[in-house]
Parts: sequence; structure tokens; C-alpha cells
Amino acid sequence: MFLREFTFCAAGVALLAACVPATRAQTAPPPAAYTVTATSSLFGPPQIVKTYRLGSKVLVDQFSEANAADPNAPHSRSLFDLATHKNLSWSWPDSSGGCGAGTFSGDWGDPFAGAADLLGTSSKQVGTESLHGFTTRILEGSTGNTEIRAWVDTKYGMVVKAQLSQAGSPLKTVMEVTEVSLTAPPASVFAIPAVCAAAAAAPTEEEKLAALTGSDPKDFVDATHGPGSQSACTVLYRVVKAGSLEPLASDFQVAVDLTSATEPTASHTVGISQSGRATFSGGGLHEIASPTHNGVFRIDHAPAQFDLETAFGNAGDTQAIIYLQCFAPQTVLLYVVKNPANISDGGEWLWVKSGKYAAP
Repeated sequence: MFLREFTFCAAGVALLAACVPATRAQTAPPPAAYTVTATSSLFGPPQIVKTYRLGSKVLVDQFSEANAADPNAPHSRSLFDLATHKNLSWSWPDSSGGCGAGTFSGDWGDPFAGAADLLGTSSKQVGTESLHGFTTRILEGSTGNTEIRAWVDTKYGMVVKAQLSQAGSPLKTVMEVTEVSLTAPPASVFAIPAVCAAAAAAPTEEEKLAALTGSDPKDFVDATHGPGSQSACTVLYRVVKAGSLEPLASDFQVAVDLTSATEPTASHTVGISQSGRATFSGGGLHEIASPTHNGVFRIDHAPAQFDLETAFGNAGDTQAIIYLQCFAPQTVLLYVVKNPANISDGGEWLWVKSGKYAAP
């Protein structure tokens, strides 16, 4: 995720950790409340990065070292919620530019966690040193044309200082922790500006998908995002109600155009008679029927991209370009409709990649 990468890169650890294979060291569990101040020059002029943690809340504050004494200097701030895996980002003190929101997963960049993975099995200890109040092991290693030297705290395994040398150049300090406090930061540190209130309250895409399906969002993939798979599988298409995923077995018709991607001027027309019966025309569009009348529509030899039309009589009709994803020889495609009586209320096309709804 972007913000996870931001945290690592700001502290200069992500690139370093990627340089060589991982190794493990016995260290104490990382604290859950702290303030860590570091200086990073991995990607340009030195930046000061302050990481505040209080339980599940983390704030990362980054600003130019050259402007550290200026109370009005711009800061980039990112707030992580380790319980909900949501993150917000904004500028300070001028937050008028708005607030970004997203999600993250896995290791978000705790300066106390995983830092002993910096050097691989080929690394060696070349000394010890007391640095900024830490007792550290000095480790050296290399990968390709990059030489690495790191001062690693013996208690927590945190990288206190890191130097890089590329192509025989002199070692350059790219990250250094200058101060650590294990006193819990005040709760006010984690307050968000008013501009972030709406973004903080908005559900994430995963939360929206969970509400739409009433199931684990990891079981589904948006079917309208490409590119499509070149693999071959049979598509089993079903229309279901939002929330319960209860299948609809009647009162709608389905048509497909399996050649729409190769039709330069394909124009489809869906007509509705007074009785609510739909007719489909244009390009390669043709109606298909459920062979067992149970609301499952079989599409054999589906291409990587195809046009799917579903008509609900006088309630409306809907159309989508579907990008094929094959999770099994027979892969289930759902149209999750919010209101079958009024299709304009919306719905989503989802591939089922796992879970109980993946069964044909």
C-alpha cells in the first residue's frame, strides 16, 4: 500500500530491507506506546520523521530538516489505525488541500518491528557501539554493488543508524534515529483536522463490499476491472439480492455479446414491450436462457472481455463490459442488485473467487 511504503521509505528502512535476504534475531516484543524521531536522506535532502504510537493509533509526521525551526513549515502527516487498517493523510498546518484516505495491510512500518531483517545470512558483526543511548551491534553486508552497514539495537532489533555505499562510493548515512521516548504520547497528537472528518467516516471499499454481499469481501473480485484473463473457463452467471445474496430465478432476461471486443462500431439495442418482455439486437448480442430454469446462466468459451446485458422488464435494464477471471473450470459471476424493482438504484458485478458462493 502507498502509505505503508511512505512510512518505510521516509525512515529509509524499506529500500534497505529489500537489498538483501532476511535474517532473524531474538529481540524483545516492540512497545505499543512511543515516539521515535529519525532523520532520513535516502531520497534527497534530509527529512525529519517522527512516529507516534499509542496502542492502535499511529501518526507519522514528516518535514524538512532545513525548516525544522519554522513553526509554519509544511508537514506531511499520516494517521494509521492498526485495528481497522484505515489510514488518512493530510498537510499541516495548512490542510485546505484536503485529506486522502485508504487502507493498508501487513507490516505498516513500525520502527521497532522487523528491523533485524535488514541484513542477510552473509552479514557479519564488526563491532558494537553505544549510539543515542542504545547498545547496538554494528553489522555489515552487501548485495550486488551495494554495501550496507547498520547499527542494530540489541534489545528490540531496531535499526538505529544505516549507511549505504554503491559502486565503491564512500559510505553515506541515509537514516539515523536521533531520539526515542517510551512515554505514551498524548491523545491529542492523533486528532485529525476537520477536512478529514468525512474521509474518516466514509466506509472503505472492503466495508462497502462486505455490506453489499453480507460476506467476506475477500471472496469477491470486481468483474468490471480489466484486463481479462486469457485462461479458459465456463461462466455461471447469477443475479442475486444485495445483502443476502439470495438468488433471483425469474423476472429477468440475459443477453451477451462475446464478440464486442472485436466489433469496431458495435451498437446494442434493448427494447421493452408493453408486457415487459425485452428484445436484444446489434452486433453479436443475443439472448441466452437458463437451461434448468433456476436462474443460472451458462456462458461457454467466454472471451477475455464481453458485453453482458440484463433486463428486468419495466423495472429497467443494466449493461456492463465484463473482464473474464477464471478461478475454477466453472467460475461464478454475480450481479448483486440493490433493488430488483428499480434497477436504477444500482448493483455490482462480482466474480466469486472463494467461499460458499463459489460453488456452481
